Amino acid sequence: MAIRVLLMFFGFSSLSALRACIARDWTPQIGDPEITGWLTVISYLICFVLAVMVLRRRPAGAARGLWLAIAGLMAFLGLNKQLDLQTALTATGRCMAHAQGWYDNRYLVQIAFIAGLVLGVLIALVWASRALRGHMRRNGLALLGLAVLCGFVLVRAVGFHHVDMLLSLDVANLKFNFWFENAGLVLIAINALMLLRRGR
Repeated sequence: MAIRVLLMFFGFSSLSALRACIARDWTPQIGDPEITGWLTVISYLICFVLAVMVLRRRPAGAARGLWLAIAGLMAFLGLNKQLDLQTALTATGRCMAHAQGWYDNRYLVQIAFIAGLVLGVLIALVWASRALRGHMRRNGLALLGLAVLCGFVLVRAVGFHHVDMLLSLDVANLKFNFWFENAGLVLIAINALMLLRRGR
């Protein structure tokens, strides 16, 4: 009953009508089948495993809350890398805009969404840096890696034309996009390995 009311509020008569609308723009499939896409998924998986190891072994100086957040984020972003869930979200927004009649004014909603995303990321990073007082020296690389990843996600979400052109540039025969995303993952992995080594 609650789902039906929610669907009616968003302008859809049934869940199948919403699914059919989304399916026009997005279907579950491998989002980045190239070798660089799979290498990035492996990097997310490695960071996830390392974060779980830090949580299980509890080495001295490891900020448990930070590593719990990293483990969850690595699992989600690794899954999203190949399922392309942001496209599903965009398709859902487009369907809602058409169903509710505000598609012509969608730019206002996009700006509000991006502003909310940027604000949320900034608040999370400020909160994390304050929560890490006394532990920053041993967890700082991971926080920096998270900041780089958040920057990457924000750049992809905003999708400015000139920024997209920069991300498409080749650096050492690989797209800058690959280097940007994996730089954050490398920082997180290095920090995890340093903590695990100290723990031993």
